[in-house]
Amino acid sequence: MDFIKFLGTAGARIVVAKQARASGGMWFSLAGTNLLVDPGPGSLVRCVTSRPKLDPNKLDGIVISHKHLDHAADINVMMEAMTLGGHDKKGVVLAPADALGGDDPIIYKYVRSYVGKIEVLKEKKKYKIGKIEIYAPVKHIHGVETYGLIIKSPSHTISYIADTKFFPELSSKYQDEILIINVLRPEPSPLDHLCLEDAKIIIKTIKPKTAILTHFGMWMIKRKPWEIAEELSKELKTEVIAARDGMMFELNN
Repeated sequence: MDFIKFLGTAGARIVVAKQARASGGMWFSLAGTNLLVDPGPGSLVRCVTSRPKLDPNKLDGIVISHKHLDHAADINVMMEAMTLGGHDKKGVVLAPADALGGDDPIIYKYVRSYVGKIEVLKEKKKYKIGKIEIYAPVKHIHGVETYGLIIKSPSHTISYIADTKFFPELSSKYQDEILIINVLRPEPSPLDHLCLEDAKIIIKTIKPKTAILTHFGMWMIKRKPWEIAEELSKELKTEVIAARDGMMFELNN
């Protein structure tokens, strides 16, 4: 069975610091390939306490959209867990260049030798992990180098719009079927993040089969994301779901 497991749905520093929502990222199981995306704080714990349990050693790859802590704090420990501390050298890690080099890399040098391959995530480049193809369609507007993902298996296409300020070309770069959008706030703000109005524009343009909202800030949580998703479903005539910590979204094969 193919599925997406939401190990956490937290967005921004306060929600993560208070763990008002968990921040473990997303686990994709597609065509027998297991992929972890954006392992924020607590990702390892969320994996091993998941029901059913998710074994990190069964991962085939890990991707971080960018190096901010809410998306990448557990990248090193998950690389260790995927490879049993380097005893089972395997797996692919994809990360932007500034997560690997420069003055402030987030991936430790000593764990890099544990994995089978590390590749730099770049705009308009395709990658292969097991039976999954990953494509970074456009560089996002955020505080550090950031990319969303189009994840394709033989049966499914999933678009993940990671943290970004809205820009006109954004919607046209992503594809339909399943669309995951990081929606930090209900109202517009000067922060380089999407708000609800941005999400509406994106969903209207892409017309996915299902849109899943996640990465909630405190104001979104107070507004009850599940009620917002229900309202959007009626307004946009598209299935819109607010992700929950631990939610498993099953995909029909």
